[in-house]
Amino acid sequence: MDLEELLSVVQERFRPYDQTFPPIRKLPARGANQREVLALLTRLLREEEGRWKKGYVSGAVYHGEPAHTRFATQAYALASQTNPLHPDVWPSLVKMEGEIVAMTSALLGGGDSVRGAVSSGGTESILLAMKAYRDWGREKRGITEPEVVLPVTAHVAFDKACHYFGIRAKTVPVGADLAADMESVKSAIGPRTVAVVGSAPCFPYGVVDPIRAMSEVAHDQGVGFHTDACLGGFILPWARELGVAVPDFDFRLPGVTSISVDPHKYGFVPKGISTILYSDPDLLRKQYYVANRWPGGIYFSTSLAGSRPGGLVAAAWATMLSLGADGYRSIARKILATTRRIRTGAAKIPGVELMGDSAIVAAFTTPRMDVYQVMEQMSRRGWFLNGLQNPPGVHLAVTLRHTLPGVSARFLTDLRWAVRMAERAPAAAGLAPIYGMAETMPADAVEEFLSSVIDWMYHGS
Repeated sequence: MDLEELLSVVQERFRPYDQTFPPIRKLPARGANQREVLALLTRLLREEEGRWKKGYVSGAVYHGEPAHTRFATQAYALASQTNPLHPDVWPSLVKMEGEIVAMTSALLGGGDSVRGAVSSGGTESILLAMKAYRDWGREKRGITEPEVVLPVTAHVAFDKACHYFGIRAKTVPVGADLAADMESVKSAIGPRTVAVVGSAPCFPYGVVDPIRAMSEVAHDQGVGFHTDACLGGFILPWARELGVAVPDFDFRLPGVTSISVDPHKYGFVPKGISTILYSDPDLLRKQYYVANRWPGGIYFSTSLAGSRPGGLVAAAWATMLSLGADGYRSIARKILATTRRIRTGAAKIPGVELMGDSAIVAAFTTPRMDVYQVMEQMSRRGWFLNGLQNPPGVHLAVTLRHTLPGVSARFLTDLRWAVRMAERAPAAAGLAPIYGMAETMPADAVEEFLSSVIDWMYHGS
């Protein structure tokens, strides 16, 4: 399949509405009837809601129960006109953001000295942390060419941060358990290192890195250590409480100096809320932006954005209060049990091999066949899974949606079918070749193709 054929497959998957709902290229001469606009919006979303409501999607929607969604939507609506950029107008948002940070910190072993801020998502929290460490290294150690040490499994947002902020990412390999290799971590730390990174857990496999050992090495070398708990920060503490063997990863370890964690994942708040926490308030200050000589007046912000939707803050705060420790604990119990059921069942399917040990992710590969073809076959049964690479694999991040009656059983039944189909029809089809192209094509060609996909997605006709 050549690149033109691949692009046509992407076009079919990513922009299926061009014929049934013709693209709108300019403002209508006269405003449309509001009921008609809402009807159109409803039609578009109803085309897709079955995918996530029935539990066919990996991650993405972590709660999704109608009553829960209605409550969060009501909270958002009450604060829909608010903006944290103006704390004098809406001091209620100052209260809410501070309490979101405090509740999250307490969950992760934070004491009185821990400070933090709210951001728009895990990527922004990671960007802010890496910017803070870069500036710390420049100010405290005179480091002008900063480096960050991180395992190859660390979230790609760290690479993005390094690209944006002029930091060199020194990646280290993982061991057979798919956790960061400690000897490689020790060897990678040098005079330009400003921080070491570990995941709790990593996105690809749901594996927790050896955070205790990594943070101790960082502490001994006098550099920061960042735990990326964006995925696991709101479920691993409950997993530990429920008897799962979860390695230490949070502020209970003295070497951990910052943590990113997303309430909008297993915290079950609406999308668009993450937190970034620091053990040292001075580190937090490194992410602030303050301007006192601008003609427009004094300006300050804690994050990359200026104006932000206060409705999301209110919805997150309200959701966390309404669930409480008992609510989170109850949901975690269901998700952990479902993950065990799926992993145990998948391991029994001939040709399927699990990747890593995880309490919340079922990652697998199929050594005898193209695992991307297996994923493509799963997509034909309605599943939206995540393709992994280096090495090839597929994963399902288990959410409350997957705890619904019959979902885990259906996943395993469909996976058995997909493996059989991939064995009988090994030729690449659908999106399968795209996931495998990184291993068979030059990096420049892959980047050019993906850039063309983005161009088409948002600007094509």
